[in-house]
Amino acid sequence: MSFSHLKPKITTILSNDHETSEQRMKEVCELLQTSVGYYDWVGFYFANEAEKTLHLKAFAGEPTDHTVIPFGKGICGQVAISNKNFVVADVKAQDNYIACSITVKAEIVIPLFKDGKNIGQIDIDSHLEDPFSEVDERFLEWVNSEVAEIL
Repeated sequence: MSFSHLKPKITTILSNDHETSEQRMKEVCELLQTSVGYYDWVGFYFANEAEKTLHLKAFAGEPTDHTVIPFGKGICGQVAISNKNFVVADVKAQDNYIACSITVKAEIVIPLFKDGKNIGQIDIDSHLEDPFSEVDERFLEWVNSEVAEIL
């Protein structure tokens, strides 16, 4: 899939200084969730270093009980520690997975860096098995770099 048609829309959303950064991130989540057929849930988590937890700040999709995630727990918590992309083709095959919904089959989590520090991440769940590719990774890295500019 080509994500080139979404980039200008994301740039426009993020450049709207009349909205809070949290509102702009929510709009990015909504755009991604409604525009990419296999992005069923999209959210941004941000780190609280003192508590070693991640906190959900913006999302699109079904509400989740997982608004606070300890570092090391689940896919998101592992990315908070590893600072590396984590693509899960089949969540059932992961021992350290936090089940959000029985419909989730795959997950991709990309760390968000500001000034070289991992401050959060974008998390995407899919109801399809193994939908994510390197193209998704590169696109989401770009999204995170753009989001970092408004933080």
